[in-house]
Amino acid sequence: MIKESIEKELKEAMKAKDSVKMSSLRMLKADMHNVFIEKKEELKDADIIKIIHKQVKKHKDSIEQFKKGNREDLAKKEGGELAILETFLPKQLPEKELRKIIEDVIKEIGASTKKDMGRVIKEVMAKAKGQADGKAVSQMVSGLLK
Repeated sequence: MIKESIEKELKEAMKAKDSVKMSSLRMLKADMHNVFIEKKEELKDADIIKIIHKQVKKHKDSIEQFKKGNREDLAKKEGGELAILETFLPKQLPEKELRKIIEDVIKEIGASTKKDMGRVIKEVMAKAKGQADGKAVSQMVSGLLK
């Protein structure tokens, strides 16, 4: 399970005194604990992957903002934390496979205009099962629909 893997990595980071890894894994565990309290049931791997995706998105946004503000030091720190979190995510689908899934979904639901974008993205994300970035899917779908 992912939860045990995260806890094992956190222990190793503590022993190695790796402050970046410790802080990012502690934040992840805190988010997991908060979701556990909300749901009042044990988290499944799919729940943990959703939490990690949220954190990855936050880190990517932060990196973008820090770069705009000429704060390369903070962007680098966020990048290090981002790399740690991404190790717990499933391997991302190659662009060709993702494009094939999107094209299949467009055919399945008969999407033709940008009005259908939401339905297409929802179906694609369900089929990709956490192996695709929402932003990338959105851009591809937007490019394929008129």
